[in-house]
Amino acid sequence: MGEITVSGPMLLFLICMAGFAGIVDSAAGGGGLISLPAYLFAGLPVHYTYGTNKFSAACGTTFATGKFLRSGALDVKVGLLAAAGSFVGSAAGSHIAVWLSDGALRLMMLCILPVAAVIILTQWKAPDRDCGDCALTRLRAVQALAIGVGIGCYDGLFGPGTGTFAIIAFSTIMGFDMRRASGNAKVLNMASNYASLVTYLASGLVVFHIAIPCAISGIVGNLIGSRLALKGGAKVIRPMMMVVLVLLLGRLTMEAVA
Repeated sequence: MGEITVSGPMLLFLICMAGFAGIVDSAAGGGGLISLPAYLFAGLPVHYTYGTNKFSAACGTTFATGKFLRSGALDVKVGLLAAAGSFVGSAAGSHIAVWLSDGALRLMMLCILPVAAVIILTQWKAPDRDCGDCALTRLRAVQALAIGVGIGCYDGLFGPGTGTFAIIAFSTIMGFDMRRASGNAKVLNMASNYASLVTYLASGLVVFHIAIPCAISGIVGNLIGSRLALKGGAKVIRPMMMVVLVLLLGRLTMEAVA
C-alpha cells in the first residue's frame, strides 16, 4: 500500500476529533467511539485506523493517568493488578485483530455493539459508593486481574467503550465510586493501549504524520477531561457515559444500514 495522506482540512478535522475524544475518554471512557469513525471518515484503512488511533490514545491516557494519580483518585494496587491483566489480554486481542480481515472486524463490531449498548444502559446508574479503603484481599486481587484480562482483550480486539466498561466493572464489581473507578480504569486502559500499540507498531500500521498531531491534541483533551471528572465526579462522568451510549447506538445504526 502506498503512503497514506489526508488533506490539510481533513487533518485539522482529525486533530479536533482526537481532542474531543480525549475529553470524553479521560472522564468516562469511550473516546474510540469518536476517534475511530473520524479516522475511517478521513479514508484510512481499517487496520491503519486502529493503529493510528491506538498511538494517540496511548499518549493521551498516559497524561490522564498521571492526573488521577497526583489527585489520589485511584487505588494503586488494584490499578496495577488490573493493568497487568490488561496488558496480557490486550496483547492477545491485538494479535487476533491483526490477522482478521476488514470485513471480519466490521462484522465483529456489529455483533458487539448491541451487547455494549445494553450493558451501559442497565449499569451506568450504579450507586455512588467507595471501597477505596478496602483491604486488598485475595478475592479483590483476583477480581482486579479478571477485569484487566477481560477488558484488555476486548480493547485489543475491538476497542470502543473500553474505558466505560472498566468504570462499570470497578464500580459494580469492586465497589469504587465513579471518581476512583475512573482513575483505576485509566491505569488499566493505559496498559492495554501500550500492549496493543506494540503490535501495531511492529506491523507498521501507525501513520505517524497523522498520529503525532492527533496525539498532541488528545493529550490536551485528556487533561481537560480529567480535570472535569476530578472536580465533578459522578455528576460529570455519568452524563458523559450517556454520550458514549448514544454514540454506540448511532454507530450500531450506521453499521446496520451500511
